[in-house]
Amino acid sequence: MTAAKEKRHVRPYGDTTGDGMVQVSFTLPVPPGPKAEGAAMQLANKMGLDPAMVVHSHGIGAEFTFFVVYGSAKHIVDLDEVTVVEREYPLLSPSEVNGSVRKTLRRKLVVVGGCIGTDAHTVGIDAILNIKGFAGEKGLEYYRELRVVNLGAQVTVPELVKRARAEKADAVLVSQVVTQRDAHILNTQEMSAAFREAMGDRCPVLIAGGPRFDPLMAGVLGVDRVFGRGTTPGEVASYLVHAMVRSRGVAA
Repeated sequence: MTAAKEKRHVRPYGDTTGDGMVQVSFTLPVPPGPKAEGAAMQLANKMGLDPAMVVHSHGIGAEFTFFVVYGSAKHIVDLDEVTVVEREYPLLSPSEVNGSVRKTLRRKLVVVGGCIGTDAHTVGIDAILNIKGFAGEKGLEYYRELRVVNLGAQVTVPELVKRARAEKADAVLVSQVVTQRDAHILNTQEMSAAFREAMGDRCPVLIAGGPRFDPLMAGVLGVDRVFGRGTTPGEVASYLVHAMVRSRGVAA
């Protein structure tokens, strides 16, 4: 088997290469005690962990037990079958973003953002938009050639569309953290449908972000891009330049 073939099929690494060792945590609605640990072992075995051992258990009240289980998974990952969204554009510095916007638009690029529906979690949208930023990077407010309008939390879809039209937004960013009954998916689909109905071909670039989103879901959600957990302001700013240049068919 060649080196290339060896890299295609992989197993988790714990103590030695390819031993398949993984650690999982979960809670069972079972009072703490020997029977609870036996239930945890049965679940671990059904998950394909063999051998497995409970390395930690802790009662949560009288009726629940939290577990950490360590065991060997028999499954093998085929890297050729892994499907992800890879970044197809370069990461730009703030000065490069500003230069591209100035050259292409000859005006500031307008970004409107907020949390739609009943979602009151603004940490994600603020990390991208506010000047303080995230992970050592300044937010979009720091970029001289971007004009940012942060609408905050619990913005209705009609309000978002109305404000985006008033601001002549080039891009709209929505953050969704609340996920009960797939609310984040339904809210985003409603938002994208409303924009396309109201603005048609003049619809701004639509971006959704949040820890529960899968970047592969952009088509299902009706948006141009989905950003997941750990996204930095620089990634979003670079994508905005990429989308702007692509739509105008010019070189950055």
